[in-house]
Amino acid sequence: MRTHFVRSLTLLLSVLLIAALAAPMLTHAQETGLLAKVKARGKLICGINGGLQGFGFVDTKTNSVGGFDADFCRAIAAAIFGDAKAVDFKPVAAADRFTAIQSGEIDVLIRNTTYTFDRDTKQGADFGPTIFYDGQTVMVRVADKLAKLEDLKDLTVCAIKGTTTEQNISDAMAAVNTKFKLVTFDQGQQVVDAFSSNRCDAVTSDRSQLASWKATSKDPAAWTLFDNNLSKEPLTPAWKQGDAQWGDVVRWSIYATILAEEDGINSKNVDEMAAKSTNPEVRRLLGVEGKLHENLGFDKAWVANIIKQVGNYGEIFERNLGADTPFKLSRGLNNLWTKGGLIYAPPYR
Repeated sequence: MRTHFVRSLTLLLSVLLIAALAAPMLTHAQETGLLAKVKARGKLICGINGGLQGFGFVDTKTNSVGGFDADFCRAIAAAIFGDAKAVDFKPVAAADRFTAIQSGEIDVLIRNTTYTFDRDTKQGADFGPTIFYDGQTVMVRVADKLAKLEDLKDLTVCAIKGTTTEQNISDAMAAVNTKFKLVTFDQGQQVVDAFSSNRCDAVTSDRSQLASWKATSKDPAAWTLFDNNLSKEPLTPAWKQGDAQWGDVVRWSIYATILAEEDGINSKNVDEMAAKSTNPEVRRLLGVEGKLHENLGFDKAWVANIIKQVGNYGEIFERNLGADTPFKLSRGLNNLWTKGGLIYAPPYR
């Protein structure tokens, strides 16, 4: 009996010692993690495309930044600072994306970037929720009457260097036993220029990117996209691997926009919903009750700040890509799960 008691006491003391040692380590990690650095700096540094209208575009004439991706940068800033404008946008080339993450040049990358196995396990990056479900396809000139991969035999196809599109088009062409010439460029605009000047017979990229190039070209009716996709391209934010706290910040800032749309909260009714809604999740989201916001070290109004200043997921989509924009993209897979899409967030409880 005595031996059993001593063993139990020894085990209990060991557990208490481990807990005592772990607590300061956890606190130190939180104090020295990226969230603490971002707060001390006073601004979020967000890597974007910079040249893709509808997603991430820097307008040098007005010195403004617009687009679907850019708005999710703003959502994170609103969550952290209560101010969606507290963000510096940094255009990053496709080939430099993961170098920028690893070097700490950017805090988060939201730049039409596909989440893949290799990138997740090899590039030193963690990935968040998919914010846009896409697929790669091919764009050609209507006058050339090309409609399928076999029609590209011995033709020149252009793509952006350092993207998943290079391997995807090569695999797809090999699968249909069709030889072609692949030419790559560092920047998307270089691909568009090459296609416009007939140096390429076709271009390949994510359907969303091709739709943007087509809609903003001099003669959109002269270009057309293949009906079929060559791949699945889940476009997903990424950040430097190993910072769990920062991952929570990015993930839940995005989930907040989705949950808001699910619960019927938008930029126009957010105050009314906070005052009148009896839905427990709405009340928790908008800081009316509960203390879940403390888990992230946020103000209780963090979700309300996102929705007031940036909007819910549906508002962000429609403002940048929807029916009233030049791109006129339908929600499709990017609709809520309750409406046949894949956009889904864990419950806030």
